Amino acid sequence: MALAEEIQTARKKVVTDGYEMSMGEIINLYKDGELVIDPVFQRLYRWGDERKTRFIESLILGIPIPPIFVYQDDNGVWELIDGLQRLSTVLQLTGDLKGDRADELGLLVLNGTRFLPSLNGKRWKESANGADDGISQALQIEIKRARVRVEILKSDSDVSAKFELFQRLNTGGASLTEQEVRNSIAVSLDREFYTWLIECSKDDSFVATTDQTDTALESQAGVELALRFFAFRNVPYNAGMDVHEYLDDALMKLATEKEFDRNTEREIFTKTFKFLSEALGQTAFKRWNGHNFSGKFLMSVFEVMSTGVSYNANELEALSPQQRNDFIQQAAKDLWKNQIFNQNSGAGVRGTTRLSRLLPIAADLLKP
Repeated sequence: MALAEEIQTARKKVVTDGYEMSMGEIINLYKDGELVIDPVFQRLYRWGDERKTRFIESLILGIPIPPIFVYQDDNGVWELIDGLQRLSTVLQLTGDLKGDRADELGLLVLNGTRFLPSLNGKRWKESANGADDGISQALQIEIKRARVRVEILKSDSDVSAKFELFQRLNTGGASLTEQEVRNSIAVSLDREFYTWLIECSKDDSFVATTDQTDTALESQAGVELALRFFAFRNVPYNAGMDVHEYLDDALMKLATEKEFDRNTEREIFTKTFKFLSEALGQTAFKRWNGHNFSGKFLMSVFEVMSTGVSYNANELEALSPQQRNDFIQQAAKDLWKNQIFNQNSGAGVRGTTRLSRLLPIAADLLKP
């Protein structure tokens, strides 16, 4: 297809509109339920009070701010795609922010800034004790009249357009990890799938074998590992494809295709990590040094061992527990003697190369 045709085809997938609105209008849409911030997104509030104050300062001084992006559903309701930090800052300041995190965050108390040092200690309304710490009505009106452009992705856009927009706006910065972006868009694609994936990632045997740190749990690394597991089993990997692009596409397919049997896949997931946990525990995905399994979690080992066990789950289940444990333990040791694995699992091997060469051998390596 010629470039001009590709451009025309791609443009048809994205139907947009946009115009400027006042912050007051946006606040009212939110209060009336016509602008939705999904509760799942609330865990992604990352700004500290100083950064929030600088944003409020920008509104007061009339400094241009980036647009917010929303998705308009069939009922005309807007779903926030990008602008969470900015919008939630204003809502926290005015006391209109909803949800569990709103109670946790409390009302926003501003800090002094370089240009407006008198903002220090100020809040939207005076404290109950009568302290002179509320901002004036005139300043409140100034903030509510501040204008921001709203870019609208219409409901008749291609289903993938919302994912692409959210991803491109939220990756590349320090605020969200790749998986947090996927989680956020998974909610929009199919909330039940998102909940199902989260529940899988909390499986006791899965958590034990992947030996996740608090930092990994916070960054949703476990959810990404669960997604990888289901992707490897159900979405063919195209050699050379960027790993994160592959996971993005896999998420889209798993969340939207009816052929994906969640009940069956959940059973296989549970069985796979139960077998691995019984045989190897927290060392399931670590290096065999000839004497014991040690070191950090290795993605290459996870990819081969979990995928291989899943493909042979029924045969492994037919063995006695001792036979199964012995077999899996020996397979984990023998993995480090395998030439293909050793050539494609080192630190210098690209993820694209590793996946294309290791996934095809997983089933045979774990076959009883």
